[in-house]
Amino acid sequence: MSSTDSAFGIKNMTDKATYERLEKDVIAVKNDIAALTEQITDALNSFASNAGKQARRHYKDARANAESTFDDVSERGSAMMGAAQEAASSIEESLEEVITERPLATVGLALGLGFLIGLTWRR
Repeated sequence: MSSTDSAFGIKNMTDKATYERLEKDVIAVKNDIAALTEQITDALNSFASNAGKQARRHYKDARANAESTFDDVSERGSAMMGAAQEAASSIEESLEEVITERPLATVGLALGLGFLIGLTWRR
């Protein structure tokens, strides 16, 4: 049964005032649904816009934190490398002094360490 047949059937079953009132109610419901649809669309667009802004802000914050952390680690690594180079240089200077001051003791120490290492590897 088509919608015009059912509308014609309803029109014949009810009086004209009731039909007009029902027709106005249906139009009002359609208008309310259209208004609700528009409000929901606006709310979803606003939500999506806010979510996008927050995501971009959090991304920028995370990137800034990562860059700051990388800079800190780089500075600490450079400082540690400098300290290690200074320590190695200091040890080298100390060894040179000891070798020049006590060459026989140094040779004896080197032979003793070599002997101990040889024994350990042998086992």
